[in-house]
Amino acid sequence: MALVRLYLRSPSAIIGLVLLFAVLAMAATAGWLYPKDPLALAGRPLVWPFSNPRFLLGTDNSGRDIAAQIFHGARISLLIGVVATVISIMIGITIGAFAGYYGGWVDTALMRVTEAFQTLPNFLLLLVLVAVFGSTITTVTVAIGIVSWPASARLTRAEFLSLRNREFVQAGRTLGLKDAKLIFGEILPNALPPVIVYASVVMAVAILLESALAFLKLSDPNVASWGNLIGAGRDVLRVQWYVSAIPGIAILVTVLAVSLVGQGLNDALNPRLRGR
Repeated sequence: MALVRLYLRSPSAIIGLVLLFAVLAMAATAGWLYPKDPLALAGRPLVWPFSNPRFLLGTDNSGRDIAAQIFHGARISLLIGVVATVISIMIGITIGAFAGYYGGWVDTALMRVTEAFQTLPNFLLLLVLVAVFGSTITTVTVAIGIVSWPASARLTRAEFLSLRNREFVQAGRTLGLKDAKLIFGEILPNALPPVIVYASVVMAVAILLESALAFLKLSDPNVASWGNLIGAGRDVLRVQWYVSAIPGIAILVTVLAVSLVGQGLNDALNPRLRGR
């Protein structure tokens, strides 16, 4: 309850939570409001928003309902964001925990691997993975998680370096606790708050990466993705700009919501800010 009170002290965090709930509501009600295939042809192409009561947000250049794609696209974006974030954070925590706990040659070897990943831009490495393994939604999601872990690994390592010699860890060693118990049972729970906050950044970046891939027509074309809709509107951007603008606004709102929620969590979990 104390954490909730600290979180609710920030107006921007409340706004982020409201926006995130709105996106979640879109994803939850997509099948009820638009039960048909969102990629099926629904009417005349390029109907402007609000000009036809059947198509509240208009139709794209193939005659598909934009509103249906926006609602179903919320599911895809949230799914990609959550799964890619879990993959990224799990890899980062594992590597960072072992590097920070053991130090020495283990730390050096794992950090060299991390630096090798960081020397390549995330999007370039993502393009290589998609080109090699395909562009299904599963492949894209896993690939985004794989290219996004280095920063969380460094963050976890820094936390472990500051915690591994604390009194409670020394007490655990004295009691004969094994390394795995000390790493995952004692140190990791104390190192998690900043990693949890950073997860919101990873989720926002994951949504943007998938949208960029879809815009380049390198994501799965068989799903109703906001990025796919933006890419479809690229050919008619000068005259029917709404085809790209509407999913762009949806991406903006979602990324803003996740970022504000992450900032609110940071303020609530940061002990230096609790006394303010």
